[in-house]
Amino acid sequence: MMADKHRLAENWLHLGLGATAMPQPPFTGLEWYEAYGARHASDGAEGRLVSQHSFTKSWDSWEMHPMGDEVVICIEGSISLLQELPDGSSRSVMLEAGDYAVNPPGVWHTADVAGHATAIFITAGEGTQHRPR
Repeated sequence: MMADKHRLAENWLHLGLGATAMPQPPFTGLEWYEAYGARHASDGAEGRLVSQHSFTKSWDSWEMHPMGDEVVICIEGSISLLQELPDGSSRSVMLEAGDYAVNPPGVWHTADVAGHATAIFITAGEGTQHRPR
């Protein structure tokens, strides 16, 4: 059986229990995340969302994923990933195309982008929190 072709920038991917990989409907706005959570609730904290985003400016908020690691893979341009660590310290990790970093569970993070950058995210999204930058 031949696989269907998808573009990650348009159809994100859910990695679920039993080593499943399920293409997702196109992103339509923040309400999409609630529907995604409902579609894959049975995978709990083990489910992962694989998404691709392009940026032309720095993020305007912080986010944190309490249930697991998030992998950030820079595939074009460069991204300065800023992390607030549990001990109150912070660090900046510069990612160039081909580099990746891990946001550990519970670590608040944001990103600075100069110019244009594209990254792939593999996220344990259950319980994700946001706050203004």
